Amino acid sequence: MHRLFVAVRPPRAIRATLEQAMGGVGAARWQNDDQLHLTIRYIGEVDRRMAEEIAIALGHVHGCAAEVAISGVGAFERRGHVDALWAGVTPHDALAALHRKVDHALVRIGLPAEGRAYLPHITLARLPRSVSPPEIAAWQAREAGLASPAFTFEHLILFESTLGGDGAAYETVARWPLT
Repeated sequence: MHRLFVAVRPPRAIRATLEQAMGGVGAARWQNDDQLHLTIRYIGEVDRRMAEEIAIALGHVHGCAAEVAISGVGAFERRGHVDALWAGVTPHDALAALHRKVDHALVRIGLPAEGRAYLPHITLARLPRSVSPPEIAAWQAREAGLASPAFTFEHLILFESTLGGDGAAYETVARWPLT
């Protein structure tokens, strides 16, 4: 089985800006440079035949390399517990349009439609339950002004994710230029 997702990667200079915001939350598992990406569509586990169909379908998706910027930070909460810290990416319109195109291409080959609302973001850290809310709030207040110059995402990338003791490792399966 192959655990897949579709994403875009920010340029190196933008990743360096994101890395400067990482720290100050004790037990957080901060992402490393290889893990910094913006998910366009999570796919999940599929067999080899479906993985090949996914790659073919994504090759027909045409997206534009819209100008975006890092803008602020936030946190995702699940079941009353903050489990991730992220950096926002704005404006949302072009990324949401790319998400819809990818989602439609995957639905056409038999995958279920994305069930969650789409919020463009780049995950910076995963949090265990032991992190205190005041520590999270302090990080959010300190990094609230996180911003970058405008940039573009150059490629749509199909990644395979392998889970390990140190978190997930991502391998590029295929990439297509955004025009």
